[in-house]
Amino acid sequence: MERDAITQSLKLYIVLSRAYKAINEQVNKLIQENGLNPTEFAVLELLYHKGDQPLQQIGGKILIASGSITYVVDKLEQKEFLQRVACPSDRRVTYAHITDKGKAFIENVFPEHEKNIHELMSRLTDTERDEAIRLLKKLGLPSGKY
Repeated sequence: MERDAITQSLKLYIVLSRAYKAINEQVNKLIQENGLNPTEFAVLELLYHKGDQPLQQIGGKILIASGSITYVVDKLEQKEFLQRVACPSDRRVTYAHITDKGKAFIENVFPEHEKNIHELMSRLTDTERDEAIRLLKKLGLPSGKY
């Protein structure tokens, strides 16, 4: 019985990994067609939806290594999609601020991005999506809370 449970757990891991890879490839294709890499898009999307962010905290919010943030911010700054803004009260802190050009880009691309994600997730019914969210949250954190 224990061997069957282990085999089932391994199968679940493989199925989850393959599903994530397949979905990610489709989502990233659209992002790349619009001239950004997925990390650049994630930073821009974060700034658009959450406002200015300290550079030191962006990595944790979009789940990338903090060492990559400087490179990504540099690339977005070169494209004039964001700018660095010094914190007036703490010189050690620099914020990333989305520019008007960056806002216009996201406002143009995001509707297609969310439609693409919705189409991919629509393979499941509303009830199945709710159940998947619940179960994946349970797997994602020991407490099961996000």
